[in-house]
Amino acid sequence: MKWLNSLDELLYEVMSWLLFFPITLWRATVGPLRLMAEVEQQAALPDEEQYGSILSPPLFLALSLLLAHAGATALGQSDALIADNHGLASLVDDDATALVVRVAAFAGFALSLAARLVRSRRLALSRLTLRQPFYEQCYPSAVFALGLGIGTSLILVPNGPAHAAGRLLAVASLTYFAIVEVRWFAAARGISHVRALGHVVLATSQALVLMLIIGFLFTR
Repeated sequence: MKWLNSLDELLYEVMSWLLFFPITLWRATVGPLRLMAEVEQQAALPDEEQYGSILSPPLFLALSLLLAHAGATALGQSDALIADNHGLASLVDDDATALVVRVAAFAGFALSLAARLVRSRRLALSRLTLRQPFYEQCYPSAVFALGLGIGTSLILVPNGPAHAAGRLLAVASLTYFAIVEVRWFAAARGISHVRALGHVVLATSQALVLMLIIGFLFTR
């Protein structure tokens, strides 16, 4: 009976994602700052009431990358991490492990931007001070990862319209991410967009270095 009850809860949870993922994606795309501002409100609620009408930020990031991977698979593209046997990539032998690696890589953007905000406020870096900005950053990072992933998959399709659509989607994702981050940092710190841009460039550069290191370890 315990197993059946657990299965019942799991089935309901997974099926609810089919409804709340597009809702969260829509809100993260058209009103990212409003959605990010809700993280503080959600943290004040009891655990069982948190994120009742949207997906939690880490889950949304993971499902976005899963959807991007599913899109690549639907287009007949093999996973480069699974196919590669060099370096740490030899440890990645299934889709679940490859997804974990990608989540860690894109979560690096959220972590770097959150850490930059905490430092700019001259606060001590800790799990407590980092948690809320990290959760906020998971939403735009998820939209960015989903758009970039699907865009990259379409670029690899040997078809003119699909290739053009992929490039457009990738550029749109990068533009979205840059605009959201600058606006978020400017609002959070009460500074100009020019100064916010400097913080964002520094934080994303650190995240890119981390991604390059992860990529090097898994391809060499």
